[in-house]
Amino acid sequence: MKFLYVRVSTTEQNTQRQTELSKIYEVDNDNIYIDKLSGENTNRPQFTDMLSKLRKGDTVIVESYSRASRSTKDLLELVETLNKKEVNFISVKENFDTTTPAGKMMLTMFAGFYQFEREMMLLRQREGIEIAKLNGKYKMVGRKKLVPNDKVFEVLYKDWKNGKIKTNDFMKALGLKRNTFYRRIAEYEKDNNIIQTEKNLDKKMRELNQKVRENKQDREQKAVI
Repeated sequence: MKFLYVRVSTTEQNTQRQTELSKIYEVDNDNIYIDKLSGENTNRPQFTDMLSKLRKGDTVIVESYSRASRSTKDLLELVETLNKKEVNFISVKENFDTTTPAGKMMLTMFAGFYQFEREMMLLRQREGIEIAKLNGKYKMVGRKKLVPNDKVFEVLYKDWKNGKIKTNDFMKALGLKRNTFYRRIAEYEKDNNIIQTEKNLDKKMRELNQKVRENKQDREQKAVI
């Protein structure tokens, strides 16, 4: 099944140029998802809804990378998520298709560029800290809280909790080491009250099981009488 994701920055902008792709790629109207908001906005309800409906063998089509991702990192995370679901991805403007050898090569190049950018950023950060230390201006602060709030993380987290992806694959998709990964998971679950919810569900299940056992004992006693 084919899905078309369309995004424009404001409610006034026309979506027709992007929705026309549905005719070219033969996408059903029911499978066209449109968000009218800035690319900087991480809360994209239609995008999230589409991700939840994807199944093995489906294809997601966008007019351009920028419609579905805010950065190279976002793009890589999105494609990784789709790959886990065995879903294909096509970006028309860039002629990018994950089902083709050329598309896979481009994805490898993007990953290389992102890793290079990340290493250069860390290098500049270390150099800045060293200069600040030499000038007596560096002050140690607490660790930055790793609170994941992007929708791709939420999809990966749900698949991980449901046993659809392995821990190592989840860590690899996020680019995190084990300790940092579990710290991020803990912060996400705490902020979303997930652990407390699970505890409440466990409590209710125990209470329900207890009632079932009590009812069974009552029936057995009545049968004896």
